[in-house]
Amino acid sequence: MSAITTHVLDTARGRPAAGVPITLEIDDGGSWRRLGHGVTDGDGRLRDLLPGGQRVAAAVYRLTFDTAAYFAAIGVDGFYPVVQVVFHLSRPDEHHHVPLLLSPFGFSTYRGS
Repeated sequence: MSAITTHVLDTARGRPAAGVPITLEIDDGGSWRRLGHGVTDGDGRLRDLLPGGQRVAAAVYRLTFDTAAYFAAIGVDGFYPVVQVVFHLSRPDEHHHVPLLLSPFGFSTYRGS
């Protein structure tokens, strides 16, 4: 499992959001550098954002959720085509889980475990 994971739940449908494309980036001195990419599984989870157990550093990271692709696939007209979550990782030795609670007209996130 990657040091940074995510889970997308579709709160409007009351189920995991499968098939959401997600990109992980790191702030590399003022520009974003891509570290990993993937798509949520049938349980709405993405456990392997970072390839092969790659370690992380204390830094600012960004998760970009392609919600337009997800909503198009389920035939829903969503308001937010992209959700970006920027967070500061200060303890690189810990696991960091960043869930996204999603509906067509809103979203929320938090630091999970």
